[in-house]
Amino acid sequence: MAKRLIPSLNRVLVEKILPPSKTTAGILLPEKSSKLNSGKVVAVGPGTHDLSGNKIPVGVKEGDTVLLPEYGGTEVKLGDKEYHLYRDEDILGTLHD
Repeated sequence: MAKRLIPSLNRVLVEKILPPSKTTAGILLPEKSSKLNSGKVVAVGPGTHDLSGNKIPVGVKEGDTVLLPEYGGTEVKLGDKEYHLYRDEDILGTLHD
């Protein structure tokens, strides 16, 4: 079984961030209360080429926290972890503190 996946072209491998299900005081949170579809970029492809042959780099880099669409992406399982593979243009933006 593969231990590392390197995306091709303009694809991005993302590990989704699961929101906490309860507070530090132990209060259970409803599923919809903190639904922010975000993830951490694990791997990035080399980019794609335009019609002229110029390279178009991917807009995010490894370690970025990104905002993801509600639907889409391809689910990939590596070992016991689940990842999602998105095209660069499907990622909605990056999140900063």
